[in-house]
Amino acid sequence: MKSGKSASRITYPALLGAVSLILLYGSSVSPTGAVGLVALAGVPCAGVVIAAGTSAGLLCWATVSLLGLLLVPDKFCVLVYAAMFGLYPVVKSRVEALRRKPVELLAKLVFFNLSFTVVVLVTKAVALSGLPLQQLHLGLLYLLGNVVFLLYDFGFSGLISVYLSRMRNGTNWRKG
Repeated sequence: MKSGKSASRITYPALLGAVSLILLYGSSVSPTGAVGLVALAGVPCAGVVIAAGTSAGLLCWATVSLLGLLLVPDKFCVLVYAAMFGLYPVVKSRVEALRRKPVELLAKLVFFNLSFTVVVLVTKAVALSGLPLQQLHLGLLYLLGNVVFLLYDFGFSGLISVYLSRMRNGTNWRKG
C-alpha cells in the first residue's frame, strides 16, 4: 500500500472527527439550536463510515465522545451525541444493509427509543434527582421524538445520497 493512501485513510476520519468535535463544542456554547448542532455533529461520522468503514466510524464516535467529555462544557450535549447522533451513522449503515424497509424502520425506531431512554434516565439520575418533579409527559415526548427522528433520518438519507452521488461523479465540492 502506498504511503499517501494509508495517510489519507487516517487523516480523513481524523479530520471529520475534528469537525464533529467542533460542532459539538458549538452546541454547548450556542444559546439556541444546541440539539440541532448536536444532530449536525453526527453527520461527519457518516462520511467516516462511507469512506473508511464501520470500525472507523465506531472509532470516530468513541473518540469524539471521549474528547467531548473532556473538552465540551455542556455534558448534556455530549450525552445526546454519544447516545444518539454520533452512533447513529454506524447503526444506520448496518441496518440499511438489511435491505428490508419494514425491518429497517423498526430497527431504527428501536435504536432511537433505547438511546432516548438512556438520555432520559441519565438526565433524571444526574440533573433531576433532587427536584420534586411529577411524571413528565414522557409518552408525548417519546411520540414527538419518534416523529422528529424519522424526519431526521429522511433528511440524513438525503444528505448521504448527495454525498455519494458527488463522490461517484468525482465532483469537487469547491467547484460544484
